[in-house]
Amino acid sequence: MIYVIEGTQWGDEGKGKITDYLGQKMDIIVRHQGGNNAGHTIVIGEDKFALSALPSGIVNPNITNVIASGVVLNISQLIRELTMVKEKGLPFKLLISNRAHIIMPYHVDLDGAYEGLLSKHKIGTTKKGIGPCYQDKAARRGIRVGDLLEPSYLKERLASCLLIKNMELKLFGKEIYDFNSLYKKLIQYGELLKPYITDTSKFLNKAIKENKNILFEGAQGSMLCLNYGTYPYVTSSSPLANSVPLNAGIPPKSIDKVIGIMKAYTTRVGEGPFVTELHDKTANLIRTRGHEYGTVTRRPRRVGYLDLMVVKHTVELSGMDSVAIMLLDVLTGVKDLNVCVGYKLDGQEIDYIPSTIKELERVVPIYRSFPSWHEDITKVRNYDDLPKEAKEYIEFIESFLGVPACLISVGPERNDTIIKHDLF
Repeated sequence: MIYVIEGTQWGDEGKGKITDYLGQKMDIIVRHQGGNNAGHTIVIGEDKFALSALPSGIVNPNITNVIASGVVLNISQLIRELTMVKEKGLPFKLLISNRAHIIMPYHVDLDGAYEGLLSKHKIGTTKKGIGPCYQDKAARRGIRVGDLLEPSYLKERLASCLLIKNMELKLFGKEIYDFNSLYKKLIQYGELLKPYITDTSKFLNKAIKENKNILFEGAQGSMLCLNYGTYPYVTSSSPLANSVPLNAGIPPKSIDKVIGIMKAYTTRVGEGPFVTELHDKTANLIRTRGHEYGTVTRRPRRVGYLDLMVVKHTVELSGMDSVAIMLLDVLTGVKDLNVCVGYKLDGQEIDYIPSTIKELERVVPIYRSFPSWHEDITKVRNYDDLPKEAKEYIEFIESFLGVPACLISVGPERNDTIIKHDLF
């Protein structure tokens, strides 16, 4: 079976936990897009793994982890995370696509320079070099992982890239890069990663024919999709399940199930419109209880009520079969528990997500209120044991979205999970 996990909001929905949870029955876990601008935290007993370059399944020795062609790879970050895993004494299996693009140091420099130039119009990137790397990929100026194993070709590619990038850096008053030292560093990276580099598309297609269980995970959430998110406040790739076949090099018809991961409320990091955003005690309570700070940046996340217009938008785009509701426990005892069930734009009710930022900024949420629950639900493992108010909240979400909730998370650890509908 081929499963795809997709965040239904702006990221940080808890994909890492669900990937780890479902990964117990997987043979292969694939990261198909994005870079180390999106983190996921895996908690196993006393050990906590904050990952941003490695797939979530790296902590499971029985899983083959794949970094696919659609990913942009920060090799120094990857090596740091591999070192962390090795120091814990955990065996792992890792394959890296020879077609994945490399985030170069000058990409990081230029990311910060672009944001500084934009000032109040900045996108709110993590300044990790993701956007500039995807820019160079589209402009055919990128350096790919497989190039590291071809020293003479790498020399040609790096020389032509630096010709342009050093000129850009000079324009911003930034320090330029020395060819020899950067080339030497890339050759060293190639030696370190050589055991893992391969044609991952060929590997995955063979695994599909062998009926392996494969789970695809993306970075960020659907509303940061370059095509269908809140453009221009988006990422530089598409986290949608629709993009998996292209990013991983597999046939579209091979995907069996798409699972949407959603928070029981809404958060966002960075700039851009946020229809249900809160700036009150409720926001502070949710942020504190939910530990709503970026895994990578440590920035406090913006917090708001659950926006079901956003989730339905992404459920429909990707044809999701079910959703996993995360962090339900955070809402325990929250007064005035509202859910956005519609939008009003210039006084008219609409049933879609406006495409322009100016329209979104004028949108007024239509709320439905729900009674809260006060019982501690973190130890609940059977759906029927949840308070009736929590079940009412969940069942309304299912009804509104038109898809079932497959599982509900009530805590950070792997087993803090209620199975409502068996995915297997």
